Amino acid sequence: MEPLRSLLWVKAQSCTVSLEPARAQLRWWRSPGPAGAPGADVCSVPVSEIITVEEADVNGKHYTSGKWQKMEKPHAFTACRPKHLLVFINPFGGKGQGKRIYEKKVAPLFALASINTEVIVTERANHAKESLYEMNIDKYDGIVCVGGDGTFSEVLHGLIGRTQQNAGVDQNHPRAALVPSPLRIGIIPAGSTDCVCYSTVGTNDAETSALHIVIGDSLSMDVSAVHHNSTLLRYSVSLLGYGFYGDIIKDSEKKRWMGLVRYDFSGLKTFLSHHYYEGMVSFLPAQHTVGSPRDRKPCRAGCFVCRQSKQQLEEEQKKSLYGLENTEEVEEWKVVCGKFLAINATNMSCACPRSPRGLSPAAHLGDGSSDLILIRKCSRFNFLRFLVRHTNQYDQFDFTFVEVYRVKKFQFTSKHLEDEDSDLREGSKKRFGQLCRDHPACCCTASNSSWNCDGEVLSNSAIEVRVHCQLVRLFARGIEENPKQASHG
Repeated sequence: MEPLRSLLWVKAQSCTVSLEPARAQLRWWRSPGPAGAPGADVCSVPVSEIITVEEADVNGKHYTSGKWQKMEKPHAFTACRPKHLLVFINPFGGKGQGKRIYEKKVAPLFALASINTEVIVTERANHAKESLYEMNIDKYDGIVCVGGDGTFSEVLHGLIGRTQQNAGVDQNHPRAALVPSPLRIGIIPAGSTDCVCYSTVGTNDAETSALHIVIGDSLSMDVSAVHHNSTLLRYSVSLLGYGFYGDIIKDSEKKRWMGLVRYDFSGLKTFLSHHYYEGMVSFLPAQHTVGSPRDRKPCRAGCFVCRQSKQQLEEEQKKSLYGLENTEEVEEWKVVCGKFLAINATNMSCACPRSPRGLSPAAHLGDGSSDLILIRKCSRFNFLRFLVRHTNQYDQFDFTFVEVYRVKKFQFTSKHLEDEDSDLREGSKKRFGQLCRDHPACCCTASNSSWNCDGEVLSNSAIEVRVHCQLVRLFARGIEENPKQASHG
């Protein structure tokens, strides 16, 4: 994709603005060349893409340096542009470059667009989350996080939690209808992987992300609520991983002194250990979606699948609300028992520079579903073949030991429940006990794994997950492709 920074600003000797409804264009032209040369070149860009305009005379002299000319309201290009932002900077994440990236690359763009900012440099874990619970956030048009996926997760939890607190919604209730926040979140990538930014913008370029914020782009995104025994554990927007990815994150937490290389070390160690875990996955298929995990149709800017899926999900909810239909009774839960090397649930592709297509290339950001990927016990060689598929263009689900489903909700119960809560265990027995007895594969297991929830460790293996459709909005527009890329997709 072409980074937005190519539309940073326009300095024109002569220009005119065409204000056609919804398609305002700025046209400008260069002065004709020497005698006999062709006439002026004419170019145009949408007004909504312009950051700032400076007026100069024919000799290139500015009337007043650094000032807007003939514009009392520099936000007037579009109504949705932010004027006042709260910025959290993580000075420790990734390579520790967050503060420098903001000051050198982002702050100058905000200044050009006359955006007022209040900057908080975080000093400890959960600083951003706690601040969002305590501050008056009504005066801001959005929240910006400068850091990696962990910093974004803090802001996400703080913003969702504060919104539910204000609305009187109990987050611990698994069936609670969560209230969306009116504020958008902007991500300035400065972490080690920047998975969320890469999966929603298509690049981890800080200036491109800053420009999406400046022009006021908006992208709605699903959020999964993860519960255990009617207690909210965390929210997830990218990866929930049990087994392989859970073991990696748990082992890497013990090796923080190694820096970023700890992920590679723990990944190799976990692969060689080749642990498998036995349990039961129950899920409610997402029948409202108009796509499937293997249709090779990735989520892109203006995504038709996300729009249509949200409309159909709203129709289902209306029918249920008026008693015309109870969707959870009509749609049957499905159960899968067995031995698994990994259980992954992704709300987005989880793309990153190392895996350009991600864990689930056709996962959608706002369709109200998660892609549930089950990797059954297989040989170490076959599991390596599966992992390698994440780095190339081949179908990574095309293995006999891999199953993938698009779901609205799912539950997982480990075979060993000694450390699990008795209430959840009894509920699982009542609902799915007969099915598990009918599957002789569920006979023994060595131990429990942990869940990797967007890079954080969840020690409870028994969880209940529900996808909340388009619960948050980002300052983004989705990944854009030029016609050549689309034709080869």
